[in-house]
Amino acid sequence: MSSLTLSKGSNLSLTKADPGLERAVIGLGWDPRTTSGDPFDLDASALLLGANGKVRSQDDFIFYNQLSAKDGSVVHLGDNRTGLGDGDDEQILIDLSILTDDVDRVVIVVSIDQADARHQNFGQVRDAYCRVVNQDTDTEVVRYDLSEDAAAETCMIFAEIYRNRGEWKFRAIGQGYASGLYGVATDFGIALD
Repeated sequence: MSSLTLSKGSNLSLTKADPGLERAVIGLGWDPRTTSGDPFDLDASALLLGANGKVRSQDDFIFYNQLSAKDGSVVHLGDNRTGLGDGDDEQILIDLSILTDDVDRVVIVVSIDQADARHQNFGQVRDAYCRVVNQDTDTEVVRYDLSEDAAAETCMIFAEIYRNRGEWKFRAIGQGYASGLYGVATDFGIALD
């Protein structure tokens, strides 16, 4: 099975593309452009949303300081602080078979740590992508390469996995936020200090 590549705004039925998919690894990659300034530290996170488009509780924010949902359905596989090397820089595992019915979407977000202090943004990041891999077969199901520069933005929604009439679907989003992870998290109902 060959992987499908999506463009911004398009979607794919994961259920149809890979009927055996239960444990989806969301692989995220990026390369900072060469600069003489501070090193880049990009961080992946996931938000579990109910039908109202908001988190059900603070526990639905999965990131480097809260690596797993309470039921283990979504697990962050670790923080990569440099983005160096080949392959995925960070990965998030979503077990579709145990996601509870009140989770409507899982939104995948990547933010630049200390972006304001370091004067960094996504315009200085290249080769960013998001892909879905079937963990059980190690087969890539779908891939989204972010091709646009987002110069002023310090946080970006890369993609989402969502339910639609009994199917799981993947949507390539690529929506930037100039307000950083704080802006994204608060938009989806997370209360941050």
